Amino acid sequence: MTYRTRGLDPAPYKPLFELSDQDLARRGLVRMTVTTPTFPCRVSLTDRALGERVLLLNHVSHDVANPYRATHAIFVSEEAQEAAEFVDEMPPVFEKRVLSLRGFDADGMMADAVLAQAGEADAAIRKLFDNPQIDTIHAHNAARGCFSAKIDRA
Repeated sequence: MTYRTRGLDPAPYKPLFELSDQDLARRGLVRMTVTTPTFPCRVSLTDRALGERVLLLNHVSHDVANPYRATHAIFVSEEAQEAAEFVDEMPPVFEKRVLSLRGFDADGMMADAVLAQAGEADAAIRKLFDNPQIDTIHAHNAARGCFSAKIDRA
């Protein structure tokens, strides 16, 4: 079984970097400078370099008309030029984090979920996809709860 993890499309975020901090604030966004190696970009699926600029914004990660609709804060890097894609391998942001992996069926309802310790995401993803009801998996950072990436059967 093959799976694919993709970062978000950077196109909707690019114009936001041109806005002033005041205009960003009116939209509920915050410009930040990376101060520790723990600012995970949802486009590149990497932790960003110290000194780099990122936006902190709210993202609807599961846009469904049911109780599992989900939205949370994410970081997007100004430097990320294209959405990352990983097939049968872990994105760098998964490697050192405990993840909440949530498996959803075709109707967007949660069919199963597991916690994966750092370094154990691959096995947990494969176990979830053993369930034929699961169409897609959403990875969230367990500690802060923010959306990390969507994982699909490939």
